Amino acid sequence: MIKTPDWVKDAIFYEIFPDTFAQSARVAKPSNLEAWDAKPSTYGFKGGDLLGVAEHLDYLQDLGINAIYFTPVFQSTANHRYHTQDYFRIDPILGGDKAFKELLNNAHRRNIRVIIDGVFNHASRGFYQFNHSLENGASSPYIDWFTIRGFPLHAYEGKPVNYEAWWGIPALPRLNTQLPAVREFIFSVAEYWLRQGIDGWRLDVPGEINDDEFWREFRRRVKTINPDAYIVGEIWHEAQRWLQGDQFDAVMNYLFTKAAVGFFVKDKKDEALTASAGYSPVQNLDAPGFAYSVNTTLGLYDNAVNLAQMNLLDSHDTGRFLSIAKGDISSLKLATLWQMTYPGAPCIYYGNEIGMLGGKDPDCRRAFPWDSPSKWDTGILQYMRECIALRKKYSALRTGEFRFIYAEGNVVAYLRSQGSQRLIGILNAGPAAAINIVIHPEFGLPNGAQLTTVFGPSATYQVADGMLNNINIGKREGVVLAC
Repeated sequence: MIKTPDWVKDAIFYEIFPDTFAQSARVAKPSNLEAWDAKPSTYGFKGGDLLGVAEHLDYLQDLGINAIYFTPVFQSTANHRYHTQDYFRIDPILGGDKAFKELLNNAHRRNIRVIIDGVFNHASRGFYQFNHSLENGASSPYIDWFTIRGFPLHAYEGKPVNYEAWWGIPALPRLNTQLPAVREFIFSVAEYWLRQGIDGWRLDVPGEINDDEFWREFRRRVKTINPDAYIVGEIWHEAQRWLQGDQFDAVMNYLFTKAAVGFFVKDKKDEALTASAGYSPVQNLDAPGFAYSVNTTLGLYDNAVNLAQMNLLDSHDTGRFLSIAKGDISSLKLATLWQMTYPGAPCIYYGNEIGMLGGKDPDCRRAFPWDSPSKWDTGILQYMRECIALRKKYSALRTGEFRFIYAEGNVVAYLRSQGSQRLIGILNAGPAAAINIVIHPEFGLPNGAQLTTVFGPSATYQVADGMLNNINIGKREGVVLAC
């Protein structure tokens, strides 16, 4: 029997890219920082920090967030911090270990869980064991931590890299995870931060550690420290291999993302942005195509996995959803309502709730405009609050049974049921329509049952002769009915 953490099934995640989310005056800053409101660059730093996040936890709580996913926070010389130097130290620019502890304590007091990014496939040129090999060559006792093809190491531009590096990038030497000492090092990192209080790990490119037993041992070590810790992998495609209950609890569900773009955005999408995403290619989907895609994805995994999947519309690795939709707010609203009424844990990329835009990285990592509320789309913010509140109100939307009950043209309807709760979500990705839905006996909605709008324009419908007739749904509108 597959077991996933129960708390994840009730989680509303918020992904934070620490360098660009928020700054605190309590964290000393280097002098050479980019302007906060300037477009982000590949190498520049904005100077966001973890105390800045701590000082905005009330904002997140008001939105309805109860879990945070941080992109890397360990010491690094990159603004994205995927170039890890020290796995046991929080980056000083972020405020260091003390700031992280304060943030963690404050989040937990608000019942907000925190997961962090584990980058274990590769390290950096500044990683102690690699730097030792760089300085000492063949005499270093750490050369077997990497796969080296000659000395001196060509760690900078100008010569072909002569060691295994992620995608051949000299700054990212790959760790030799076949070496027992490296394996033990990584497991000890996982254990250490769990003991410090984190609630789980997001694993960066875990498929590139092509070793199931490595991840089985990783899971054993993690779950021994905290059986409720969440392990979610960055896998962009079908992930059955890792989701059998012995490796990850879930993955970042980019198949969900791909289907959402295909149906809610369709041919309005920015083709260049979708082509650059790891889930490319994206086909335009009508309602039957969307339902087929979703059912196929759900059918890949055990229900316990589906209820724990991290369902996202975008991330630090893709264009922002609103930019993919070329600014079409109706696409974002429809996709958000879908995200909040679908099995699995929704994950909001920071700033989407105020209508932030962004293309390929680093543009998708723009700074949050805390001091410029005129740049906020408060309509989107209120809509997201209402969608999140809806999910929290009805347990059927989090852990209930899911099934499509209508899929024609541009309209889908789906039933979420649990105990006495029955909710029907209806999403229209096209022009205004009136639909009739066949209500089968197994739906638990007998003749005479009344369904009233709990999200969207007020209306009441009654089941008669096994049908819900003349349900009016506006152009590019989403509604939810409850019995």
